[in-house]
Amino acid sequence: MIEGTVNESLEVTISLILHSSSGEEHGIEAIVDTGFTGHLTLPLELIEAMALPWLSRGHALLADGSLHVFDVYIGTLTWNGQVRMVEVDEADTDPLVGMELLRNHSLSVDVVEDGPVRIEALA
Repeated sequence: MIEGTVNESLEVTISLILHSSSGEEHGIEAIVDTGFTGHLTLPLELIEAMALPWLSRGHALLADGSLHVFDVYIGTLTWNGQVRMVEVDEADTDPLVGMELLRNHSLSVDVVEDGPVRIEALA
């Protein structure tokens, strides 16, 4: 099980361990974003610091109707005790966990400040 908390802005947050291309571990706080259908977003500074390999270009239609083009990288993280490779979208924002990373999991949130967050694999 993955556990986290709801912050003072009512954002659902969890801690993640990312692995750089050289194997170093980086702990980060990420926001669970159920409106994001990908795996994970990271800012370019962190992508470069971890030397993640480039995969492709991606695009997304934003809520304002504009098309956003971004780079996609391959990242490795520890998820529910297992090391996993995921697509990482470059984004100039706080790290976001998307629905693809949550696939086949249950998300439980008590939506109050400091409320518990639980992510469990489905059987």
